[in-house]
Amino acid sequence: MSGNSSQCSSARRQEIIKITEQLIEAINSGDFDGYTKICDPHLTAFEPEALGNLVEGIDFHKFYFENVLGKNCKAINTTILNPHVHLLGEEAACIAYVRLTQYIDKQGHAHTHQSEETRVWHRRDNKWQNVHFHRSASGKISGATTFDFIPQK
Repeated sequence: MSGNSSQCSSARRQEIIKITEQLIEAINSGDFDGYTKICDPHLTAFEPEALGNLVEGIDFHKFYFENVLGKNCKAINTTILNPHVHLLGEEAACIAYVRLTQYIDKQGHAHTHQSEETRVWHRRDNKWQNVHFHRSASGKISGATTFDFIPQK
């Protein structure tokens, strides 16, 4: 029985990693529809773009999808490093990881951005939804964020 429990836990951890990868792919490709299908409509977030404020809902993120994401880069590749999943019962999980985003800007220059992220997932109607995340930017450039794909003039 403990072997089955361990296998089940491992499978659920992999499921959380996979849905997190799908969410990041929706962000990278500027797929707002895909993003909204994975996120709870009342998603809360602490992120550099919110300047230390807790934002709630999807509208704050919609601005970036409509104006930035998928529009200012030739290519984007994201790697999730050292994902650690905490299973919080059958219907909830938390994942923490380092996110490396490589991109080529419109001028053909390569960049890499690092952020540390934690996401809280809740399963409703047999579907995982992101209900909260906290993203911290790091790296050489102060204030660098995932949305820094806008070319500087």
